[in-house]
Amino acid sequence: MEEAERTSLDPARKADHLCVLVHGLWGNPNHLSYLAKSLREKHPEDKLNILVAKSNSGSYTYDGIETGGERVTQEIETLLQELEHDGTSIKKLSIIGYSLGGLIARYAIGLLHSKGWFDKIQPLNFTTFATPHLGVRTPLRGYHSHLWNAFGSRTLSSSGRQLFTIDTFRDTKRPILSVLADPDSIFVRALSLFKNRTLYANIINDRSAPYYTTAITATDPFVDLDAVNIRYLEGYSPNILDPNHPVTPKAAQDQQSFYTRLSTSGQGLLYRVPLYTALIALIPVATVAWTINSGIQSFRSSKRIQLHEQVEGLNGYRIPLMLTNGGNTAQSAMSGAFRRMNSTQGHDYLPESSESSDDETQAAKEAASENPDPPQEPPLKLTRTTSRRADFPTLALSDEQFEMIKHLDEVGWKKNLVHIQKHGHTHAAIVVRMEKPGFDEGKVVVRHWLNEGFEL
Repeated sequence: MEEAERTSLDPARKADHLCVLVHGLWGNPNHLSYLAKSLREKHPEDKLNILVAKSNSGSYTYDGIETGGERVTQEIETLLQELEHDGTSIKKLSIIGYSLGGLIARYAIGLLHSKGWFDKIQPLNFTTFATPHLGVRTPLRGYHSHLWNAFGSRTLSSSGRQLFTIDTFRDTKRPILSVLADPDSIFVRALSLFKNRTLYANIINDRSAPYYTTAITATDPFVDLDAVNIRYLEGYSPNILDPNHPVTPKAAQDQQSFYTRLSTSGQGLLYRVPLYTALIALIPVATVAWTINSGIQSFRSSKRIQLHEQVEGLNGYRIPLMLTNGGNTAQSAMSGAFRRMNSTQGHDYLPESSESSDDETQAAKEAASENPDPPQEPPLKLTRTTSRRADFPTLALSDEQFEMIKHLDEVGWKKNLVHIQKHGHTHAAIVVRMEKPGFDEGKVVVRHWLNEGFEL
């Protein structure tokens, strides 16, 4: 990792392309060592500059998306100026964000765009790996939502409130994630300038950033893998799904019978009894320790944010967030959000008869009425997905999240669905956060990204 950072400042190189890697929550540059190393092996120093952002390492990620975004922007601007001083003129910029780093990257590109960098540098590749674009609210309804919200959103300082969308960002009176997805914001305008926008989302076992939020979708076809047929992409099977036809429901006769599923689940439950017993004993102790540590980290974070506000030159980043007066000014309807509990809780779904808050679906209906013969698209093509599918029930997301889906899909993404099967910690495996045999499937993901998702 140190080598990747050091070679970025080598004046002998004349590479005109800078690629920035941004790690996630509780992360550090070492988490992206494999990405940086793989990039360097494919693209030598005279073709590509690599910067692994380090200003948000460790508990600094508690400090919020905007603070993290400003730090990363400062790192990028400092390097661009150093390279220019050394005679290297950067013409192309790519930014890769992992987990929370993807949200920090989306903020940073808005600042770069507002400062005029994209007038002289081409935004080329923007990629996120396992990034919670819609926050970490688990699609559940009922009183327990307030419990998860009260605990989860208050244990990660500013970042926690923002990920649960209970924050109010500056004078917008809206959560920062809503502002980041507003089509009239500098952030969406900047995102739309990138030639390639790509995301990678785990379809199962990502307990930090569930599938629906990393894939920017209102449905989850992968809750029960026994009920669906999965198609894989040739050359990357069985880890990358076919982007044009990733999944279809199985016919009823092809699914396991109720008694078979009951027997299988019963055996699995018995197998996990010792684990559950241990968890019952450990959870109270761990919860107390976690709460105490979170309180300490939140206090330290608030002090760091105060110091950050005093940094010289920071006013250059306090620019208008909206480029027109036509943006959405509605306040967030959510008073709370849910802590992600994918490992122990299922999803709730909207009733089939309920009125949808999905404006994209309504817009499609209106367009269809105006054009009785609309062009047909391949089913579930993930280059520009819709936010819901008739084959699968719609998750009980908030109106705000449906709006985020609509606006982010309008920008356009190439969505790559990832099926990591040999390790339960898919959030770490997707970027090979450490090199160990259990994470080898993540190397297939990285290979796909280098071959199909990264343009030099």
